[in-house]
Amino acid sequence: MVSRPLIGISTYLERQTRWGVWELPAALLPVGYPQLVQDSGGLATMLPPDDAKHAPSVVARLDGVIVAGGPDVEPARYGAERDPRTGPAATERDTWELALIRAAMTSGTPLLGICRGMQLLNVALGGTLTQHLEGHMKEVGSFGRHVVTPVPGTRYGDLVPEVTEVPTYHHQAIDRMGRGLVESAHAADGTVEAVELPGMTWVMGVQWHPEMGDDTRVTQGLVRAAADPHGF
Repeated sequence: MVSRPLIGISTYLERQTRWGVWELPAALLPVGYPQLVQDSGGLATMLPPDDAKHAPSVVARLDGVIVAGGPDVEPARYGAERDPRTGPAATERDTWELALIRAAMTSGTPLLGICRGMQLLNVALGGTLTQHLEGHMKEVGSFGRHVVTPVPGTRYGDLVPEVTEVPTYHHQAIDRMGRGLVESAHAADGTVEAVELPGMTWVMGVQWHPEMGDDTRVTQGLVRAAADPHGF
Protein backbone atom coordinates (compact mmCIF):
# COMPACT_ATOMS: atom_id res chain seq x y z
CA MET A 1 0.00 0.00 0.00
CA VAL A 2 1.31 3.46 -0.97
CA SER A 3 1.52 5.74 2.06
CA ARG A 4 -0.63 8.86 1.86
CA PRO A 5 1.25 12.10 2.60
CA LEU A 6 0.42 13.84 5.87
CA ILE A 7 -0.87 17.40 5.42
CA GLY A 8 -1.08 19.72 8.43
CA ILE A 9 -3.82 22.37 8.42
CA SER A 10 -3.76 25.43 10.66
CA THR A 11 -6.85 26.07 12.77
CA TYR A 12 -9.03 28.79 14.18
CA LEU A 13 -8.68 29.59 17.89
CA GLU A 14 -11.95 30.59 19.52
CA ARG A 15 -12.17 31.68 23.17
CA GLN A 16 -15.83 30.78 23.65
CA THR A 17 -17.39 27.91 21.71
CA ARG A 18 -20.45 25.80 22.49
CA TRP A 19 -21.15 22.19 21.52
CA GLY A 20 -23.33 19.67 23.33
CA VAL A 21 -23.26 20.57 27.02
CA TRP A 22 -19.89 22.32 26.75
CA GLU A 23 -18.90 25.95 26.42
CA LEU A 24 -15.12 26.10 26.27
CA PRO A 25 -12.22 27.56 24.28
CA ALA A 26 -11.56 25.45 21.19
CA ALA A 27 -9.23 25.02 18.25
CA LEU A 28 -11.62 24.71 15.29
CA LEU A 29 -11.42 23.73 11.66
CA PRO A 30 -14.39 23.56 9.26
CA VAL A 31 -14.68 19.97 8.06
CA GLY A 32 -14.31 21.06 4.43
CA TYR A 33 -10.55 21.48 4.92
CA PRO A 34 -9.67 17.93 6.06
CA GLN A 35 -12.25 16.54 3.62
CA LEU A 36 -10.53 18.40 0.78
CA VAL A 37 -7.17 16.89 1.73
CA GLN A 38 -8.66 13.41 2.06
CA ASP A 39 -10.46 13.69 -1.28
CA SER A 40 -7.14 14.74 -2.84
CA GLY A 41 -5.32 11.63 -1.62
CA GLY A 42 -3.73 12.90 1.60
CA LEU A 43 -4.08 12.44 5.33
CA ALA A 44 -5.14 15.50 7.33
CA THR A 45 -4.03 16.67 10.76
CA MET A 46 -4.85 19.87 12.64
CA LEU A 47 -2.21 22.41 13.70
CA PRO A 48 -3.62 24.61 16.49
CA PRO A 49 -1.63 27.71 17.46
CA ASP A 50 1.53 26.96 19.42
CA ASP A 51 4.75 28.73 20.37
CA ALA A 52 6.32 29.92 17.11
CA LYS A 53 9.65 28.35 18.07
CA HIS A 54 8.06 24.91 17.63
CA ALA A 55 7.02 25.51 14.03
CA PRO A 56 10.17 23.98 12.44
CA SER A 57 9.78 20.80 14.52
CA VAL A 58 6.08 20.54 13.60
CA VAL A 59 6.73 21.07 9.89
CA ALA A 60 9.54 18.51 9.96
CA ARG A 61 6.96 15.85 10.84
CA LEU A 62 4.68 16.79 7.93
CA ASP A 63 4.73 16.19 4.19
CA GLY A 64 2.77 19.36 3.41
CA VAL A 65 1.15 22.38 5.05
CA ILE A 66 -2.12 24.27 4.45
CA VAL A 67 -2.66 27.64 6.11
CA ALA A 68 -6.43 27.96 6.35
CA GLY A 69 -8.76 30.91 5.93
CA GLY A 70 -9.89 33.02 8.84
CA PRO A 71 -9.74 36.52 10.32
CA ASP A 72 -7.97 39.53 8.88
CA VAL A 73 -4.20 39.77 9.20
CA GLU A 74 -3.11 42.40 11.74
CA PRO A 75 -2.07 45.46 9.64
CA ALA A 76 0.99 46.08 11.85
CA ARG A 77 2.41 42.83 10.39
CA TYR A 78 2.93 44.68 7.10
CA GLY A 79 3.55 48.17 8.49
CA ALA A 80 0.10 49.65 7.88
CA GLU A 81 -2.34 51.65 9.95
CA ARG A 82 -5.58 49.85 10.78
CA ASP A 83 -8.52 50.57 8.49
CA PRO A 84 -11.76 50.83 10.51
CA ARG A 85 -13.20 48.01 8.38
CA THR A 86 -10.42 45.58 9.33
CA GLY A 87 -11.49 42.91 11.80
CA PRO A 88 -10.09 42.27 15.29
CA ALA A 89 -6.50 41.08 15.58
CA ALA A 90 -5.82 37.34 15.78
CA THR A 91 -2.36 37.71 17.29
CA GLU A 92 -1.74 34.06 18.18
CA ARG A 93 -2.81 32.85 14.75
CA ASP A 94 -0.74 35.48 12.94
CA THR A 95 2.39 34.60 14.90
CA TRP A 96 1.96 30.84 14.60
CA GLU A 97 0.97 30.74 10.94
CA LEU A 98 3.74 33.11 9.86
CA ALA A 99 6.15 30.77 11.65
CA LEU A 100 4.63 27.75 9.86
CA ILE A 101 4.97 29.50 6.49
CA ARG A 102 8.60 30.40 7.10
CA ALA A 103 9.42 26.92 8.39
CA ALA A 104 7.80 25.31 5.35
CA MET A 105 9.67 27.54 2.90
CA THR A 106 12.97 27.02 4.74
CA SER A 107 12.58 23.23 4.70
CA GLY A 108 11.15 22.99 1.20
CA THR A 109 7.89 21.52 2.49
CA PRO A 110 5.00 21.98 0.02
CA LEU A 111 2.74 24.81 1.17
CA LEU A 112 -0.74 26.04 0.22
CA GLY A 113 -2.31 29.21 1.62
CA ILE A 114 -6.09 29.55 1.38
CA CYS A 115 -7.61 33.07 1.51
CA ARG A 116 -6.09 34.44 4.75
CA GLY A 117 -3.31 31.89 4.18
CA MET A 118 -2.45 33.45 0.81
CA GLN A 119 -2.49 36.90 2.37
CA LEU A 120 -0.16 35.74 5.17
CA LEU A 121 2.17 34.15 2.61
CA ASN A 122 2.40 37.52 0.89
CA VAL A 123 3.06 39.29 4.20
CA ALA A 124 5.71 36.71 5.18
CA LEU A 125 7.57 37.66 1.99
CA GLY A 126 7.40 41.40 2.67
CA GLY A 127 4.22 42.21 0.76
CA THR A 128 1.26 44.31 1.82
CA LEU A 129 -2.53 43.96 1.75
CA THR A 130 -5.48 46.03 0.66
CA GLN A 131 -7.59 46.12 3.80
CA HIS A 132 -10.98 46.42 2.13
CA LEU A 133 -12.35 45.60 -1.32
CA GLU A 134 -15.87 46.64 -2.23
CA GLY A 135 -18.03 43.98 -3.82
CA HIS A 136 -15.95 40.87 -3.10
CA MET A 137 -17.96 39.77 -0.06
CA LYS A 138 -21.60 39.82 -1.08
CA GLU A 139 -23.17 38.88 2.26
CA VAL A 140 -21.69 38.33 5.73
CA GLY A 141 -21.64 34.63 6.55
CA SER A 142 -22.43 33.51 3.00
CA PHE A 143 -20.01 32.32 0.33
CA GLY A 144 -20.32 33.89 -3.09
CA ARG A 145 -18.89 32.82 -6.44
CA HIS A 146 -16.91 34.62 -9.11
CA VAL A 147 -14.77 33.82 -12.13
CA VAL A 148 -10.99 33.33 -11.91
CA THR A 149 -8.69 33.43 -14.93
CA PRO A 150 -5.37 31.51 -14.79
CA VAL A 151 -2.08 32.95 -16.00
CA PRO A 152 -0.70 30.61 -18.71
CA GLY A 153 2.67 29.05 -17.99
CA THR A 154 2.29 29.16 -14.22
CA ARG A 155 1.98 26.16 -11.92
CA TYR A 156 -1.62 27.07 -11.18
CA GLY A 157 -2.29 27.54 -14.89
CA ASP A 158 -0.99 24.05 -15.54
CA LEU A 159 -3.23 22.58 -12.82
CA VAL A 160 -6.34 24.54 -13.84
CA PRO A 161 -5.85 25.76 -17.41
CA GLU A 162 -9.37 27.07 -17.98
CA VAL A 163 -11.39 29.95 -16.56
CA THR A 164 -13.32 28.67 -13.53
CA GLU A 165 -15.97 29.89 -11.11
CA VAL A 166 -14.81 29.58 -7.51
CA PRO A 167 -16.38 29.84 -4.02
CA THR A 168 -15.25 33.03 -2.35
CA TYR A 169 -15.53 35.00 0.89
CA HIS A 170 -13.08 37.83 1.51
CA HIS A 171 -12.80 41.59 1.70
CA GLN A 172 -8.99 41.85 1.75
CA ALA A 173 -6.45 41.04 -0.96
CA ILE A 174 -2.84 41.47 -2.01
CA ASP A 175 -1.66 45.03 -2.62
CA ARG A 176 2.13 44.95 -3.10
CA MET A 177 3.42 41.49 -3.99
CA GLY A 178 5.90 39.80 -1.67
CA ARG A 179 9.45 38.94 -2.71
CA GLY A 180 9.61 36.33 -5.45
CA LEU A 181 5.85 35.75 -5.69
CA VAL A 182 4.25 35.77 -9.12
CA GLU A 183 0.58 36.19 -9.97
CA SER A 184 -0.95 32.99 -11.32
CA ALA A 185 -4.67 33.88 -11.47
CA HIS A 186 -6.81 36.99 -11.28
CA ALA A 187 -10.44 38.09 -11.00
CA ALA A 188 -12.25 40.09 -13.65
CA ASP A 189 -11.45 43.35 -11.82
CA GLY A 190 -7.73 42.51 -11.71
CA THR A 191 -7.60 41.35 -8.08
CA VAL A 192 -4.81 38.81 -7.58
CA GLU A 193 -6.54 35.48 -6.97
CA ALA A 194 -3.58 33.06 -6.91
CA VAL A 195 0.15 33.40 -6.34
CA GLU A 196 3.10 31.04 -6.36
CA LEU A 197 6.85 30.87 -5.89
CA PRO A 198 8.59 29.62 -9.02
CA GLY A 199 11.34 27.08 -8.50
CA MET A 200 11.88 23.68 -6.98
CA THR A 201 9.64 24.17 -3.93
CA TRP A 202 5.83 23.87 -4.28
CA VAL A 203 4.41 27.07 -2.75
CA MET A 204 1.02 28.44 -3.79
CA GLY A 205 -1.76 30.64 -2.44
CA VAL A 206 -5.36 31.00 -3.58
CA GLN A 207 -7.71 33.79 -2.57
CA TRP A 208 -10.86 31.67 -2.76
CA HIS A 209 -12.09 28.71 -0.68
CA PRO A 210 -11.60 25.38 -2.50
CA GLU A 211 -12.85 23.55 0.61
CA MET A 212 -16.31 24.96 -0.19
CA GLY A 213 -16.40 23.49 -3.68
CA ASP A 214 -15.72 20.22 -5.46
CA ASP A 215 -12.63 21.12 -7.51
CA THR A 216 -9.66 19.36 -5.91
CA ARG A 217 -7.04 20.07 -8.57
CA VAL A 218 -5.06 22.57 -6.49
CA THR A 219 -4.95 20.30 -3.44
CA GLN A 220 -4.16 17.32 -5.63
CA GLY A 221 -1.14 19.30 -6.79
CA LEU A 222 -0.15 19.91 -3.17
CA VAL A 223 -0.58 16.24 -2.25
CA ARG A 224 1.44 15.07 -5.27
CA ALA A 225 4.24 17.46 -4.31
CA ALA A 226 4.05 16.27 -0.69
CA ALA A 227 4.34 12.65 -1.84
CA ASP A 228 7.31 13.40 -4.10
CA PRO A 229 8.84 16.85 -3.46
CA HIS A 230 11.32 16.43 -6.33
CA GLY A 231 8.95 14.95 -8.87
CA PHE A 232 5.97 17.28 -9.02
